[in-house]
Amino acid sequence: MSDQFEVQAELREDLGKGASRRLRRHADKIPAIIYGGDKEPQSLTLVRKDLEKSLENEAFFSHVLSVNVGGDVQKAILKDLQRHPAKDLVMHADFLRVSDKVAIKVHVPIHFTNEEACHGVKMQGGIIQHLETDIEVSCLPGDIPEYIEVDMLNVETGQIIHLSDIALPAGVTSVALALGEDHDLAISSVIAPKGGAAADAAEEAGEGDSEE
Repeated sequence: MSDQFEVQAELREDLGKGASRRLRRHADKIPAIIYGGDKEPQSLTLVRKDLEKSLENEAFFSHVLSVNVGGDVQKAILKDLQRHPAKDLVMHADFLRVSDKVAIKVHVPIHFTNEEACHGVKMQGGIIQHLETDIEVSCLPGDIPEYIEVDMLNVETGQIIHLSDIALPAGVTSVALALGEDHDLAISSVIAPKGGAAADAAEEAGEGDSEE
């Protein structure tokens, strides 16, 4: 996967909680850190509006990024974001350096397709439940998929889609499944609606029994 995003960063010399608060409040910038690989961790400063614009693109979360630290371009992934609990503002960003030859673990978003045409919805009146919104995978940085597709077309009411039912791209493995069958997470399901035809029929049958 080729780099599609470049993050402009500056080295941050003024450290500590007070410095971070001043940075966010007066300069409209965000403290960050980049770590991993064969280099020491580096404290960074990012321009808030630039980062937030990048975050609007879902692909930013699963792509290898080019983090430009004062002219030193380092390959990394966005490992973590800390947000304000009330205002949903980004407070801090963590970047993990990556190597083309070393596998990494990363969360990849799920895209559910054919939901409106889903058999359990269209023919049986069911309702789709999303039990997970992303999948943690292990792969080389160049093999990170932008998203994992889950096709709901032939899923029937009462059926559950598990991790093991999803075909992952070549070179990509599920972190959970690698731990054993007990970690075969439920990803999505189609449930019968409350008060649906099946429930009404069962209710009518119960009333008929009581009348006899």
